[in-house]
Amino acid sequence: FDYGNSETDDHSDGAGTMEAIYFGDAHWQGNSGAGSGPWVGADLECGMYYGGGNETKVNNKSQPLPYPFVSLYLRGGTDGMALKGGDATNGPLMTMYDGPRPDCAIAGTCQRHGNHTYQPMSKRGAIILATGGDNSNGAMGKFYEGVMATGVTTDTTDAAVQANIVAVGYRNLVIEH
Repeated sequence: FDYGNSETDDHSDGAGTMEAIYFGDAHWQGNSGAGSGPWVGADLECGMYYGGGNETKVNNKSQPLPYPFVSLYLRGGTDGMALKGGDATNGPLMTMYDGPRPDCAIAGTCQRHGNHTYQPMSKRGAIILATGGDNSNGAMGKFYEGVMATGVTTDTTDAAVQANIVAVGYRNLVIEH
């Protein structure tokens, strides 16, 4: 399930041409977080990642988010990325990853659709929800709110947004017949 920046032509333009939050338990080319997921990840085209740098394939700091309502966060900076996630009904965001983008030598998929890398990025500017940049549509889920910001937010801002989300009081309603 993706939400974020993508290609404008519904085709994969290569690694680093999209930057979208991914939520799920996919093991793209063997990539994994801890446990069995679901995890917050980054779909950067030609790969979905739960970490980067030396943690491109396996990031054991990326913990499963088995909550009915989750908050997910992808911060794409000029020199790396951060992934955060948490229970949207209670508590703070947890930083699952903060460091360099995926290493193409470890990922092994960066050469698909041209000679591209994840650093620097080459984002295209379309906004997607529930589809991949190549218009793949295998996602399932419910989406309630999203925000995209220009620039890079601070940890203080992220915490304030999470507190606001928790204050909304998301919950499953029991309907009695």
